[in-house]
Order: sequence, then structure tokens, then C-alpha cells
Amino acid sequence: MSQDPAEILRDALAQSEIMQAHAEQDLNERLVIDAVCMRSSAGVEALASLDPATRDDIFGGAWPLMWGMRNRIAHGYLLVDASIIRQTLVHDIPTIVSCIRLRLELGPSAAIGDDHTTAGEPAHADVPLDQGLR
Repeated sequence: MSQDPAEILRDALAQSEIMQAHAEQDLNERLVIDAVCMRSSAGVEALASLDPATRDDIFGGAWPLMWGMRNRIAHGYLLVDASIIRQTLVHDIPTIVSCIRLRLELGPSAAIGDDHTTAGEPAHADVPLDQGLR
């Protein structure tokens, strides 16, 4: 049985909130960076279970970059650059969280082509996700 998209988004949002709580600690501590990485990875993994069209509608071209970051964390854990994680926390996570919250507010009716989204672009962002996730 597949999960409801709203449930998936709430799971990813919960992971992001825990990650942000960890990030309030000293980001110079390896243990804190590790905790942030694991929650970030878990949030992206949750989003991976969304229908691809829904993911593209919410995150636009940023999804492959998000998945790539997850792969770097999951498969090259000891090689993750803490400065990139810090930058991601500041520049990308707020936009990702905003996109998730907006989709939860708008519900499944927020489809490509409505007043809130444009095909290939994130549902909401001051800065396009794919610009900040490089």
C-alpha cells in the first residue's frame, strides 16, 4: 500500500524540523553535522516515495540535486564536507521546507499550471532551489 502524498510530505517536514533542531547546536561539532546529515538524508528518502510528477511539480529541477546530496551522505558519509552542509542549511533547507509547507497548505489540487506553480519550477521559492543546491 502506498502512502498518501500528504503523509510523505509531513514525514519529510518532521525530519527537517528535527534536523533544524540539531543545527541549532554547534555546527563545528562532527556529531552535530552527522545528526544533521542523517535527518537530511531521511527527509529526502521520504520525498523519494512521492510520485515523480509530484516531486517535479514541488521541487522542479532541484530534485536531482537533492537526491545527489542524499547519495553523497548515504554513500560517502565520512567524506561529507561540513561547510557544504552548513551552506545547505542556510540556503536550501528553508526553501525546501517552504515548498513542502506550501504543498501541504494547498493540498493535492496544487497541480502544474495552476496559479501557484509553473511546470519545472518549485512550488514556492524566493530563490530557485536548483540555484542554491549546487
